Amino acid sequence: MAGTWTAEYEFALDIVKQGGEIIKKAFHREKQVTEKSFHTDLVTETDQEVEKFLIKNLGDKFPQTKFIGEESVAEGKKCELTTGPTWVIDPIDGTTNFVHSNPN
Repeated sequence: MAGTWTAEYEFALDIVKQGGEIIKKAFHREKQVTEKSFHTDLVTETDQEVEKFLIKNLGDKFPQTKFIGEESVAEGKKCELTTGPTWVIDPIDGTTNFVHSNPN
């Protein structure tokens, strides 16, 4: 990857991989599941843990950036779009499959 974003990309990739390890460790464990806005809109403790992990670590490294987290917004945090750099975080895309330990 060429250009001025190489270091940022490498750091973010490492943090995302660490988040993936948290998900992998929780994949076959029993999960604490709650509903968000509808009975098929699920969230697990792992969704919340990984989102917090990503926001903390990326925010520490890139304090000028903003975050829009799927789970944070579902809990009532304001979704604020600005012209500044913003990370959009969906910690587990496919929570229903995750809940049932379905890898597909």
